[in-house]
Order: sequence, then structure tokens, then C-alpha cells
Amino acid sequence: MRIKSLVAAIAAVASLAPVAAQAQSSSDNPWMVRARAVYTDWQNGQANGLDAYNITAQKGWIPELDISYFFTKNIATELVLTYPQNVNINVGGNKQGTIKALPPSLVLQYHFTDLGAFKPYVGAGVNYTIFSDRNNILNGAASVSQSSFGVVGQIGADYMFDKNWGVNVDVKYITMSTDVTLNGANIGKLNLNPWTPGVGVTYKF
Repeated sequence: MRIKSLVAAIAAVASLAPVAAQAQSSSDNPWMVRARAVYTDWQNGQANGLDAYNITAQKGWIPELDISYFFTKNIATELVLTYPQNVNINVGGNKQGTIKALPPSLVLQYHFTDLGAFKPYVGAGVNYTIFSDRNNILNGAASVSQSSFGVVGQIGADYMFDKNWGVNVDVKYITMSTDVTLNGANIGKLNLNPWTPGVGVTYKF
């Protein structure tokens, strides 16, 4: 059901393109890319008894590539990408394994374009995170669930030096959680729910 919900959300955004693209000026290329360095500030909420084990994900920096398409000068959609990232897992404050997380997001944005070179935006969308190497905790005794489906809120801004190049600052909040099992028994839920502030370079085609 989570995969079906993600596909439906993507299809809904894509269905806007034929209508909205008519408003896009023929002189403007609608594509933009950003390369960001992003800090994953996991919130590590412990639910359903997991606090007794104090299992947490370790915070850190990851690379991010974002591809945006502008339906109009104000309305855009952004695909947020990276490759599977190593996430160190601590138990009782000590590292006890490393899993991988692949967390693509799809966000619909509104850009404020009447402020000159300064172009802030807000966005909301969906995230689908795939966890792999899930059994690499406590020498295989503990594992996490395979995937997480959540929502994304975003605020950020570009400052354009010219029509092509700029710098970007951005922060997203993502609802993300995973069930944790120990020796085959569910011991609770880890609510990762990261804040992801980032900074990077913008290129508008």
C-alpha cells in the first residue's frame, strides 16, 4: 500500500504538467539542478518500548542531488536523490552496526520570484526510504524493517548570481520510522524523523 501511495502521488504531480507547462514561457528552460551537502539530524524518537534499549541512528553529512522541473515560474516539482547512505546504529550510546538508507523524495514547490536575485520557496511532498543491510546490528541479532513511507515539508532559497548559477540553502523535515526486531521479536519503533538542513550550488538551464 505504501508503494501504491507513492506511485499515485507521483502520477498526480505528473498529471499537472500538460496544463501548467502551457504557462511556462517558451524562452525559459524549465530544468534546474542542485548539488547539496546535507546534514541528517535524526530525531531518534523511541516508541513502543524501544527506549529500554536506547537504539539510535548516528547523525552526519550526506551528498544530495536535486532535479527540479518548473511548470510555471512559480510552480515546480523537485526530485531529491542520493545513493544508499551508511547509517551507523548505536545501542546504549555505542556503535553496534551500520545499515544503508536510500531516501528519495518528491516535492511540489511554490517559488517566490519577485525579489530579484533572492528566490525563496516552500514545498511539501512524499518520501519513500528503502533500508538495506538491515541485519547488521548487534552482529545480526537485531534488524530494522525494509522501508518507510512519510511526508516531507521544505523551506529554502536560491540566490542567483546570473541567469544560470546560484547558491542554495534548504531545510526539510521528513517523517520516517522503522520497526526494530531483536532475535526475531519486535522490540519497538525508531522514529527517525530527520531534519535535513543543507547548502549547495544551483544551476538553472
